[in-house]
Amino acid sequence: MVRERNETVGRNKRGFEDWRRGLGFVLGPAAGAVLLLLPLPGLTREAHTLAAVIAWVVVWWIGEPVPLPVTALWGAVLCVLTGVAPAKAAFAAFADPMIFLFLGSFLLAEAMSVHGLDRRFAYSLMSMRWIGDRPGRLLFVFGAIAAVISMWISNTATAAMMFPIGLGIIAAMSGPSEKKGDAAVPPSRFAVGMMLMTAYAASAGGIGTPVGTPPNIIGLALIKKFTGVDIPFFRWMLFAVPLLIVMYFILFGLLSLLHRPEPGTLRGGGDFIRRERAALGPWTRGQKNALLAFATAVFLWIAPGLAGLFFGGASAPAKFFESRVPESIAALAAGLLLFVLPVDRRKREFTLTWRQALNIDWGTLLLFGGGITLGELMFRTGLADAVGHGLLRLSGASSLWGITLAAVFIAILVSETTSNTASANMVVPVIISLAMAAGVNPVPPAVGATLGASWGFMLPVSTPPNAIVYSSGLLPITKMIRAGVLFDLLGGLTIWVGLRLLLPLVGLA
Repeated sequence: MVRERNETVGRNKRGFEDWRRGLGFVLGPAAGAVLLLLPLPGLTREAHTLAAVIAWVVVWWIGEPVPLPVTALWGAVLCVLTGVAPAKAAFAAFADPMIFLFLGSFLLAEAMSVHGLDRRFAYSLMSMRWIGDRPGRLLFVFGAIAAVISMWISNTATAAMMFPIGLGIIAAMSGPSEKKGDAAVPPSRFAVGMMLMTAYAASAGGIGTPVGTPPNIIGLALIKKFTGVDIPFFRWMLFAVPLLIVMYFILFGLLSLLHRPEPGTLRGGGDFIRRERAALGPWTRGQKNALLAFATAVFLWIAPGLAGLFFGGASAPAKFFESRVPESIAALAAGLLLFVLPVDRRKREFTLTWRQALNIDWGTLLLFGGGITLGELMFRTGLADAVGHGLLRLSGASSLWGITLAAVFIAILVSETTSNTASANMVVPVIISLAMAAGVNPVPPAVGATLGASWGFMLPVSTPPNAIVYSSGLLPITKMIRAGVLFDLLGGLTIWVGLRLLLPLVGLA
């Protein structure tokens, strides 16, 4: 039975997680102690101590013996306790404007979920007549919806929203294993493709905008802080959206090749989509308010770029939006609108309540702060410079695009073993220091590492979307590994080629 298969998958996953967390709990402080005792010539006392703290934090980020946000806070606390930095310097990064950019986007995503705006959007597009009874077209549109939604809300939230929709489509089909629940019968090719598309499109879509995934925010903050280069919202989209479009066609082609749907697969799937769309009923006031707040945020995010495009970068409108409405203020202003736009004036009910706002991922905001803190202290103590020169001697990398290629695949490799957010926190500062040591522009390698941090597709533990779809019991681990390895390789090369072509066009290389 499918239920029994799910229980087996769950037990195996819990066993691996318990082993990983137990080992990580011990290895974290052990790694820090070893590094602290080793002689590291050329480093100041603060840099040497910081290296030990970072070793502890990185091991805990990989092993996750405690929640990632707790580890981020622990790293800042250790920096104060060991004298690496005073408390004011160690915790200043937790108020970085980039954190409030994500806070506003989290509030918008929560309102869209609470009022069903995301599901309305998904079902409306999938019920188009163009799809008909063609499973290939359904898979294409399903994945495209996931990718577009993931540009604006978190990858995990997107996968969690699309996952039951995908399961409902699979259950409505005529595939034998999904309907009969026979664990001895392998899932249909369409079911495997649908589950992989749910996870991969949700993760890939996040690269399209700065708020699409946590690594983007972290990378942008670190690039601005350590290189002085600010990449506005619209400018990011100028190279990231074309990359995403190419990536999505590669993903669809790969899944179509590996898991071509069986003939007649879609029987009943179209009816399921139409029933679910009809069940949503007419537009509610909450959905209209959430859409208004979201549209406000998007307009304010891209307004500086549009003003610069039409009136020139030195024009009064462009300077006004750039100075008065930066991305963080735009996101926060739109998010706060949700608390004043009413759904029922008489009852004083508003689009979002504070109780609902408590459901957003506050821990990720703390994780941002911890990562930025460690990165800033690496540069302040001179540890980043030492690491950069050391890696330069070991790798022999010297050219801009050689370092960028290495940055992309290092980030992909790290993201396979730990969260995307932790991967960005670990890899981006090191890559920036490596590029600076080599005397090349650090922005392209840092952007490559930022995008690569979102590209872990091989294992269920690589990303939350992978774990979500793997829990269905419809996705054999061998299928995920095969598709994930291929998409990692194809995606990494596409990122590198895309950045080499597009970054010069937007003035970043």
